[in-house]
Amino acid sequence: MTGTATRYLYLVRHGEASPDESGLTEGGRRQATLLGRRLRDIPLTAVHHGPLPRAEQTARLIGDQLRNVPLHVSEVAGDYVPHVPERDELPKESADLFLRFLAGATAEERERGPALARRALDLFTGPVEGEEERHELVVTHNFLVAWLVRDAMHAPKWRWLGLHHGNAALTVIRYAPGRPASVLVSNDMRHLPAELRWTGFPPELHI
Repeated sequence: MTGTATRYLYLVRHGEASPDESGLTEGGRRQATLLGRRLRDIPLTAVHHGPLPRAEQTARLIGDQLRNVPLHVSEVAGDYVPHVPERDELPKESADLFLRFLAGATAEERERGPALARRALDLFTGPVEGEEERHELVVTHNFLVAWLVRDAMHAPKWRWLGLHHGNAALTVIRYAPGRPASVLVSNDMRHLPAELRWTGFPPELHI
């Protein structure tokens, strides 16, 4: 009978994007390259990335620093709203704020996003089959990183809202057999020099 082994999931928000989101800024390219250098000695088996240019470019720049790690494009690693809560799911004091933020989501987005979010949980979380631990990198967007961190913490579905992740910051979740998921690292930017940290955060959070 095949056993299960530990999965280490490395989550990265793409590097800093240009204003029109058509690709990365020069700073974003530097962020991605420096992160790739940090991950060089991790025994990664795959890099999954979303289809949008800012995620794809980040993944390729990271991949350039790795040793023959395959890159896989996936809409599951894309940019989407993973869950649109009803008002009664939300804290009363912040319900209006969150509902205004989500008001622009179309009917298609409200259906497509949660379906992709469920697939992300199936594909990227939990222990893996076999006897060897697995290390995987997902280069994605803020919403999906928040969704997967929320799930690891067994928080309510709405709690992906309010979680912010910096560009090219590293989050690591461990899924060990017989144990709850553990968030080992969150929003780690030590691979970036001071001038490249905190991009992707609201201005008031630049510290």
